[in-house]
Amino acid sequence: MFTKTFCISLFFFLLVTAFAAIGFAQPGGIKGKVRTTNGTGIPEASITARQGGADVKKVKADSKGNSVLNGLEAGKYNIVFEAPGYSSGALYDVEVQKKKTSDLGERLILTRDQGEMIIVKGSVFFKEGRSVTGAKIEVEQINSDGSTKKLGSTFTNVSGEFTFRPPTASKLRIIASYKGVSGSKEIEVSDPAIYRLAISLDLSATDK
Repeated sequence: MFTKTFCISLFFFLLVTAFAAIGFAQPGGIKGKVRTTNGTGIPEASITARQGGADVKKVKADSKGNSVLNGLEAGKYNIVFEAPGYSSGALYDVEVQKKKTSDLGERLILTRDQGEMIIVKGSVFFKEGRSVTGAKIEVEQINSDGSTKKLGSTFTNVSGEFTFRPPTASKLRIIASYKGVSGSKEIEVSDPAIYRLAISLDLSATDK
């Protein structure tokens, strides 16, 4: 039979061993904000930790794009982050230390997938057909009641071209102005695609 002293010693040995094992296996984690290039958080984005080609753990960001991925053993992981309508992103060899939550800050940046975007591309011309550089472009949304809402403005580049990305499907009025002369076009945009248009101004390139 085991003596009382032996049993007590064995109990304490097992207890110390268990605590040591728990401390050794203490997991870590990562946190960060999945965002667009202008800093806006992307709700419900998915964040996956991968190691050795396998998915180890996956979580979803909250309504502001913030996420915490806990329960990772110490080591290096590839962090993949995705959201519908965006190109996927990845950070490689992110180190996780035990008992620590590594803060990735705002490094989880996603850009819009152009296949999921509405893009308006246009050109502005003088009446002779030459391109107008530096023409002001104003974009208005035409509502169903005939009222309008300004969506933004830009300028044509050296080739007389401009690009605008409306936030939603809508009817748009594009106004081009140069040296006090204006011209406009209306266009309906619906499904994700590139919509093209040209605006000619009643102005000669030689007019002062």
